[in-house]
Amino acid sequence: MPVISLSEPKNNKRIIIERALILEHIDILNFKNIRDARLDFCDGVNCLLGKNGMGKSNLLEAIYFLGMCRPMSSIPESALILHGEEMLMVKGQYSMDTGASEEVSCGIVRGKGKTLKRNGKEYDRISEHIGRFPVVTVTPSDSELVTGAAEVRRKLMDMVISQADRTYLAQLIRYNKSLESRNRMLRAGLSDQLLFEAIEAQLSETALSIHATRREWTEEISPVFRKYYSMISGDAETASMKYKSVLNDKTPLQVFNEDRSRDLALGYTSRGIHRDDLVTGLGEYSMRRLGSQGQVKSYTVALRLAIFDYLKERSGVTPVLLLDDIFDKLDSERVRRIMELVSTGGNFRQIFITDTNREHLDETIASLQGESRMFEVADGNFNLICQNEKK
Repeated sequence: MPVISLSEPKNNKRIIIERALILEHIDILNFKNIRDARLDFCDGVNCLLGKNGMGKSNLLEAIYFLGMCRPMSSIPESALILHGEEMLMVKGQYSMDTGASEEVSCGIVRGKGKTLKRNGKEYDRISEHIGRFPVVTVTPSDSELVTGAAEVRRKLMDMVISQADRTYLAQLIRYNKSLESRNRMLRAGLSDQLLFEAIEAQLSETALSIHATRREWTEEISPVFRKYYSMISGDAETASMKYKSVLNDKTPLQVFNEDRSRDLALGYTSRGIHRDDLVTGLGEYSMRRLGSQGQVKSYTVALRLAIFDYLKERSGVTPVLLLDDIFDKLDSERVRRIMELVSTGGNFRQIFITDTNREHLDETIASLQGESRMFEVADGNFNLICQNEKK
């Protein structure tokens, strides 16, 4: 199975991949149903076996929490704390194949907020952490990327691009602050045109930058996504992804001028990049409307793998890959193709896989060339039951 690579960036400066990110060890205290866990991982495939609700996915979320400093899903951060406890702590020891070592710790105390440290030193701003320890997830809830509202897909774009581009994250924060200022003016019923023009000039500048970056991201990732989907589906169908934005056809100032009267009546800004979307296609039709469960999952897996490649090339670091319940809703052939993609060719490095079926995981391990470990999970406890050294 060939390794897929992104095309050359438009500035013709390609990052050479020199570093693979490896999570060697993790300490977890009071994270969801994991009261106290200390685990050592291999730099290949780490399998988590257990019944539903035992803590397999919670371990993956703890790993995600270290890399992104936020929950994997849209829940309050306090919901991550084990019921009846006042705080949680997750600490990880990372290594690079260059020999460098990094320690990250992230904790939450009820009513007092969150602390994030790198090598014992607290960040001045949490945004400085984003992108340093990239992680890519494939989860059952990814179906929302196809079937859910535009906000889900827009949030995905923002999170992925922010990991690779700190300027983008700063622009996004600036845009949202200016947008809230305009919305406050609209709710107050202000009609001062000069005041609106001043705030809209700020919105326009950041909107143009964000729109250009999102468009470039979609153009860069789309061909890689299509290749991955084609491989997973066995060329059975063609999938597509298109960037939908009002700024594809108009400038921000044109939109604000056209909508000001209506926005005053509504009390909010009705159009702009905060309404952008990704249109998901299946052949000539909508994946959202006509895609089967297997096709939707194939779509989201292909998208996540394309995101993996994007982050790898843009950051110079091979992300950690988390595959949660990857075998669900896919036929055996599609599962086999996915596992071939992630376990051969050297494009991926450290992988975490969860499943309830020992046979699935045994077959996965048997197909691998590198190191692997399997943990049995029960009630938030982890037991190493199988370990294969590098061949």
